[in-house]
Amino acid sequence: MSKTSKANARAQRAAEMRAAQEKQEARRRMLTIGGVVLAVVLIVGAAIAFSVNQRNKDQEKLEQAASGSSEFGLTVGEEDAPHKVIIYEDFLCPFCGELEKETSDDLTRLAADGKVQVEYRPFDLLSASYGDYPIRAASAFALVLEKSGPEVAKEFHDLLFENQPSEQDPDAVTNEDLVDYAVEAGAEEADVREGIEQVSHRDWVTKATASAMDAGVEGTPTVLLDGEVFDDGRTVEDLADNLVEAIG
Repeated sequence: MSKTSKANARAQRAAEMRAAQEKQEARRRMLTIGGVVLAVVLIVGAAIAFSVNQRNKDQEKLEQAASGSSEFGLTVGEEDAPHKVIIYEDFLCPFCGELEKETSDDLTRLAADGKVQVEYRPFDLLSASYGDYPIRAASAFALVLEKSGPEVAKEFHDLLFENQPSEQDPDAVTNEDLVDYAVEAGAEEADVREGIEQVSHRDWVTKATASAMDAGVEGTPTVLLDGEVFDDGRTVEDLADNLVEAIG
């Protein structure tokens, strides 16, 4: 074989070896990519399954919490009403304030007509981010409920939302203001002043908050209608309208 032929043969074998190596490398890359894709699919699938499972568990906990009245709430309406609404709320939450504005009159009317029983369950969600107003307000609410009864407490509840401070300036509502709102609602000043000033029902707020967390509440407002989370609406106004329509 001539030198030229041998050189051509070596070049051909080298080319074949490179081609085989490139083919093997391409196959290895495809296997690696396939493995990564499979791993991602499995991770995403597991995450979705976990999320769905957790959501189902949270729903079950909320349904259990809705099965009876709470010691940390205010009930309006008859026990045998065909519908029951529970609203978990924070007195500083602006969306709670908006929902209250949109639903208060309608829910009060529907409760008076015997169509619904409404239970308001205030707790502290926002103090860690915005200071102690949610604790002060909820403590004052619990005090008024204890000292003056549910009718006065409902008026006080409504006044707290009517005079709700902003998250940017929660201390705009002072303890003195809370005393004034309580008296305006019908409480005796002598019954509530010291307790409001001393935040006497802080422990009540702590327990109410723990109860809400145990029930699976993660945000405010959380609304339950007949034991199920009601979130039919893209805005608070839509939610309010749809809730009233579902009851009435």
